[in-house]
Amino acid sequence: MRRLSGVLCWVLVLGAMAWAGEDVLVMGVTAEPETLDPHVTVDNNSWRAIYYCYDRLVEYEGGTTKLRPGLAQSWEISEDGLTYTFHLRQGITFIDGTPFNAEAVRFNFERLFAIGKGPAGTFEFIKSVEVIDEYTIKFVLDAPFAPALSAFATDQGCIVSPGVMEHEVDGDWGQDWLSEHTAGTGPFYAAEWIHGMRLVLKRNEGYWGEPAKLAQVELRYVPEPEDLRMLLEKGEIDIAEKLTVDQIQSLKGVPGIRVFEAPSFQCHYIYLNCQRPYLNDVRVRRAISYAIDYQGIVDYIWQGTAVRMEGPVPIGFAEHIPVYQYPYDPERAKALLEEAGYDKGFTLRIMHSPVVPEWRQMAIVVQQNLAEIGIDVEVESYAWPTLRAKLDQGDFDMSFGYWTPDYADADMFTWFWFYSENWGLPGNRAWYKNEVMDDLVTAERVEINPEERQRLFEGIQWLAVSDAPYVYLVQAKYQLPMREWVKGYVYNPMLLNMPNFSGIYIEK
Repeated sequence: MRRLSGVLCWVLVLGAMAWAGEDVLVMGVTAEPETLDPHVTVDNNSWRAIYYCYDRLVEYEGGTTKLRPGLAQSWEISEDGLTYTFHLRQGITFIDGTPFNAEAVRFNFERLFAIGKGPAGTFEFIKSVEVIDEYTIKFVLDAPFAPALSAFATDQGCIVSPGVMEHEVDGDWGQDWLSEHTAGTGPFYAAEWIHGMRLVLKRNEGYWGEPAKLAQVELRYVPEPEDLRMLLEKGEIDIAEKLTVDQIQSLKGVPGIRVFEAPSFQCHYIYLNCQRPYLNDVRVRRAISYAIDYQGIVDYIWQGTAVRMEGPVPIGFAEHIPVYQYPYDPERAKALLEEAGYDKGFTLRIMHSPVVPEWRQMAIVVQQNLAEIGIDVEVESYAWPTLRAKLDQGDFDMSFGYWTPDYADADMFTWFWFYSENWGLPGNRAWYKNEVMDDLVTAERVEINPEERQRLFEGIQWLAVSDAPYVYLVQAKYQLPMREWVKGYVYNPMLLNMPNFSGIYIEK
C-alpha cells in the first residue's frame, strides 16, 4: 500500500474528517502495525488492525472467555484429549473469492509452521493436521494440552486464504504481499494503508455472518498522546488509545466523552537480558529487583490505576499465587552487587517506546533508583518497530515491555515467557535459560491432572521470581476514552486493544 508525503497525507486526512459519517469509526492510535500477516506478528498493534478481517475456527463469546462456533460449526475432542475434529461451515468464501474448506484450513497450518515465526509457538502442541473430507478436519496433538481449544480463537488462529500463494515471491509464502493486505473471511478487509497516516478497514459486503454496522474503520496514526486527547475532545476521532493516566483523568467529566474502565491482565515489566554482561549474574538481577521503588511507581505514575504484580502470573488467573515480592531495599541491593564483585558500579542501557507514555516516566524512576546502588542507566527511546526488532535480536540490556494474554490460562505467562526456545518476540524477551524451568514449563503443557498442573505452576512462579529475569512492575487497569456516540462497544480481556469493530456503531 502507499507511502505519501507528509503534506499530502494531512490533506487526505482533513478530507476524510469532512466526509466521515455515522457509519465510519475513527480510532486514534499511537503505533502502526508492524505487519498485517497473522502468521508473522505477535504485536497487539497489528492484531487490532487485522483481527476483524479474519475469522477463526472458534471465537470468544462477547466479553467472556467462553468459546462459540466460528468457521467451525461444531467439534469433538477425543477422550484422551489428543484429537480435535472440527466440522466446518459450508458456502463461505474468502475476500479474494477462494472457497473456504478443510483444505484451506490445512494450508493455514502448513503456512504457519513453514514460516515459523512467533505465532507458530501458540500451536506447538499440534502433531499433525488431516483433511477428513471437504468440510471436516482433524488435529492430532503430541500430548493433551488444556488450553488447546482456546488457542484456535487467538489472532494466531486467523484463517488466511490459500489465494495468498498467487503473490508468493522466492518461497516467502506470500509474506511480502500479506504484510500490506488482508485475505480473510471476516467482516472487514484492509482497503488502504497510507504509512505514517492511516489504515482503513472497509466492511466486507459479502460477509457470511452478521454484517458489521460500520461501513468503515479508520485507524489514524497520531504518535503524540496529547494530540490524540485534543482530537478526541474536538470530536475529530471517536476513540483514543494509550493516553497517559493524567490525560485520561482530565477527560473524565468532559461533556460528550466517556472513559471505559475495567480490570485487565495487562502486565508491565522490565526485561533483563540474561545473556548480557552483569545481567547474566542472578545476584545483579535480584539487586535490580530490590532497588526499584514499586509503590512510588504505582502511586505517582499510575495514580491508582494499577497494582503491583505479585509474580509472573496475573492476579485474577486461577493459577496465580502471591509469591515473593521484592521490597524496595537499596541496602540489600548494594550488598548483592558487592557480593557479585560489582561494588564499584557499572553502566546499563534501558529502552522504551513512546507507545506507552508511562514507560518514559518509569524509566526516570528506574534511572534514579539504580543510581542509588551504583548502576548508571542510559535511557534510550525507540519507535515501536525498532524496539521490537531489538528485543527479537537480543540487542539490548534492559527494556520496558508489556504482555496481555490471548487465552485465559497461565501457560500464556509461563511457557512463552520462560521456555529457552522462545527467546525474543515469541515470548522469552529476557533471553533467559534455566533447564529446570524448561522442564517445568514443558511439563505443565502436557499435565492433565489439575492438581498436579497447579503444583507445576506454583514451582514455575517461585523459580521465576528467584531467578529474576524480569522486574515484575504493575498490572494495569484497562482504560479507553471514547465519544459518547460510540455504541455497542464490548470489552474482552483476551482481546485487549482490539475493540469489537464488528459490533460497534455510531449514534449521534
